[in-house]
Amino acid sequence: MRHNQTKDAIPLNDLEKRLLNEYQKGLPLSPTPFRDIAERLGTSEALVLKILDRLQKLGVVSRVGPVFKPRQVGTSTLAAMAVPEALLESVAERISAYPEVNHNYEREDHYNLWFVVTAPNQQRLEQVLQEMERETGYAILNLPLEKQFHIDLGFPLWC
Repeated sequence: MRHNQTKDAIPLNDLEKRLLNEYQKGLPLSPTPFRDIAERLGTSEALVLKILDRLQKLGVVSRVGPVFKPRQVGTSTLAAMAVPEALLESVAERISAYPEVNHNYEREDHYNLWFVVTAPNQQRLEQVLQEMERETGYAILNLPLEKQFHIDLGFPLWC
């Protein structure tokens, strides 16, 4: 699960905190992962799904799904765009609408919109980047991986 930083604290109950803490990594690889999670948390699959839906709508969780190591499945690239501040949110929404984009974020720089694009092959990756440029009207800085580093982005949210 990917977590967004939020400006205002959102109150979470103990079950929600456990779900976020215990399943940042290591979602069960099974035909019924949410049922498996629910059993381990002592609740129902329906409640786990309801919680995840709520947390995504609130912006606490941006994505629930697999994250693959680079070059293990398909290809990917880090990309950036320089977007006028007034249009940043609408352009970010358009970029996030692509199924090939698993997240985007703002940086305080000339290139202020950053995102990762993943595709089954290099041809599709380039096609997606070109479509994005045409659709938004902004050039994309394509920064493909040159050297791989492993950074564990999981961290305890509550002790």
